[in-house]
Amino acid sequence: MDADLVDCRLCPRLVEWREQVAREKRAAFRDQTYWGRPVPGFGPNDASLLIVGLAPAAHGANRTGRMFTGDRSGDVLYAALHAVGLANQPTAVSIDDGLALLGTRVTSPVHCAPPDNKPTPTERDTCRRWLDEELRMLSPTLRSVVVLGGFGWQALLPALADAGWTVPRPRPKFGHGAHVELSGPDGPLHLFGCYHVSQQNTFTGRLTPPMIESVLRDAARAALLPVR
Repeated sequence: MDADLVDCRLCPRLVEWREQVAREKRAAFRDQTYWGRPVPGFGPNDASLLIVGLAPAAHGANRTGRMFTGDRSGDVLYAALHAVGLANQPTAVSIDDGLALLGTRVTSPVHCAPPDNKPTPTERDTCRRWLDEELRMLSPTLRSVVVLGGFGWQALLPALADAGWTVPRPRPKFGHGAHVELSGPDGPLHLFGCYHVSQQNTFTGRLTPPMIESVLRDAARAALLPVR
C-alpha cells in the first residue's frame, strides 16, 4: 500500500504544490532534500489506536517524508504521545531519528501537502482510497481512533461506515473531548475528538498539552494499551 501511495499523482493541484515547495524550499532547510511526494501513514500495521490528522505540512512531512515530523505540530503531538507512553521518544525531526510508536499509527485523510493547508473536497474524496485501505488493514486490531480536527472527523466517518462500523444517524458532531462508541464486526470502536495540534490552536492556548494527553490516555485505555 505504501509503495503505491508514494507514487500517486491523481490530484494535479497537490502534485504541483508539493513539488514546487520541494524545489523552492524554506531558507532554513535550503541544504536539505525534500521528500515532495505523498506521505504514508506511520506506525505498526497492527495498531489498536489510530490518530487521524488533516494533511502533511508543506515544510514538515512534505520535507521529511514522515507524518507530523519536522514541524511545530509534530513537536506537540509526539511530545504528548511520549508523555502518555505511546512513543519511545518525545521528538520527531527526521525519518531516521529512531522514533517508534507503541500500538499506535498516525495517518491523514489527505496524503499530499495542500496549499494553505486546505485540501478541496474533491482532493479529500480522491485520496479516500488510501484511508479505506488503511482501515481494512487495521480492522482486526483497531479499537480506538483519535481524530485531530473537524476536517478529519468528517472525512473519517463515511470511511468507517463503509468499513463495517455502525455510525449513528444523525452523524455525531466533532468537538474536543467528543467520544462515540461504534459497533463493528470485530468489536466496538471508540472514536475520540481532539482539537488539531496546529500552531493556531497551540500558540493561542485553545489546545494545551494536558488537553491532548487527556484525550490520548482515554483513547489508549479504550484500545487496551498501557499508559503513563
